[in-house]
Amino acid sequence: MNTLVKKPYEKELMGHPVGLYVLFFVEMWERFSYYGMRAILTLYIAAPVIFGDPQSGFGWSNAETLSFYGTYTMFAYLTSIPGGWIADKFMGQKKAVMLGGVLLCIGHGILAVDQQWAFFTGLIFIVTGVGFLKPNISTMVGGLYKTGDDRRDKGFYVFYIGINLGAFLGALLVGAVAAKWGWHYGFGLAGIGMALGQVVYMFGLKYLQGVGDFIGSKDSPNKDLLKKPLNKVEKDRMLVMFLSFIIIIVFWGAFEQAGGLMSLYTEQKTDRMLSFSLPLIGNEIPAAVFQSINAFFIIVLGTAVGSFWHKWKNKGKESSSIFKMAIGVIIMAFGFFFMSKAASDVVMNGDEVAEKSAMIWLVLAYLFHTIGELCASPVALSFITKLAPLKYASFMMGAYFAATGLGNKVAGFVGGLSENASDFQVFTGIAVTCTIFGLLIIAILKPLKRLTHGAEDKKAKDDELTEGFELAEN
Repeated sequence: MNTLVKKPYEKELMGHPVGLYVLFFVEMWERFSYYGMRAILTLYIAAPVIFGDPQSGFGWSNAETLSFYGTYTMFAYLTSIPGGWIADKFMGQKKAVMLGGVLLCIGHGILAVDQQWAFFTGLIFIVTGVGFLKPNISTMVGGLYKTGDDRRDKGFYVFYIGINLGAFLGALLVGAVAAKWGWHYGFGLAGIGMALGQVVYMFGLKYLQGVGDFIGSKDSPNKDLLKKPLNKVEKDRMLVMFLSFIIIIVFWGAFEQAGGLMSLYTEQKTDRMLSFSLPLIGNEIPAAVFQSINAFFIIVLGTAVGSFWHKWKNKGKESSSIFKMAIGVIIMAFGFFFMSKAASDVVMNGDEVAEKSAMIWLVLAYLFHTIGELCASPVALSFITKLAPLKYASFMMGAYFAATGLGNKVAGFVGGLSENASDFQVFTGIAVTCTIFGLLIIAILKPLKRLTHGAEDKKAKDDELTEGFELAEN
């Protein structure tokens, strides 16, 4: 027997463990289903009631729609806390991802049924499924790399491209199908995407051996860590992680206007007519399709932004995760100035829109939102895996996604302000507030970095790094 032949979980592809690409495709299809459904969610709820019409909705007001959207997305991420805790205490990340996938398949399948009870029941299953899958699959990505491995940040950028490839295809295809044949055909297509992700995961488990297993099992070398109290270094790192969640709440509170206020703005006040006709779409671009722009930009720019920060670090310049996240908030904030410009171009005749804004302002806003996201979101995921103690690995990732969920609720609240304030005032207010916030984070960067105790320094001593992500054996 040839002893040089590597086992599946030891193999690499393009400088990364093969397991990364398994998780890449699982998350891609899961995000296809989630963002595809999200792209039409607010449009479906706000659509007028037309009995017997596949385009019939609930007929809710913009304020009611945005409030519900914020609440739904908040709970979709808040459930990451119990989902992460259950994984840490009882089953491990690997089994939690499997359970989450099953629940998501059920939820999206129910949404395809054209009944009001099915809509709310399906969302409950989806919220629960996201809670199990989301924090645990991200934690498993970190588990593919040993402590101090420089490939980890790059691995998360690859993983993040998978997220957004799914989001791009989901928003584009689900949005187009819903516009052509009706909302529930769109929901059904999202469910097919989730089923494909579950199949990929089941067949890819052989590449994930030693990653995401329950540390409390009797044969685990780390089982004693469940009872071991945290030391001072770990407590400080927990503190800085919770402080970084404030950045996350602010970032997503602004960014998630994409699925709420900006989505409704696109539908109602953006000129979406083309001078030519496209397959499935015709000469008017559906509002839901615009949500694919962000994902498209991430696919195109993801590796470029990651490479920029890598070169920036090699030049000896500030490149801590918190600094990148603050810069991301500022860049994202700048994108809202383009929305301010768009809002200023709209001409109203009473309650009717007499003249709509050009699509270019929306595209430019998404461009800067995307660059900001690439500076903040994949960096934050990697940051958690560097600092979180092993016994709280999934819980802390769950807390991160819970912060994202709170940001979504903030987004719904802020978007709802458009009922009493002008779009221009809301967009400009977001831009100015986020810029000031990002600058304040940079001003207090040094004390925040001290709390990490060198976790992002590859030269830090192993006995000071109790992050617990040395799961990879390759």
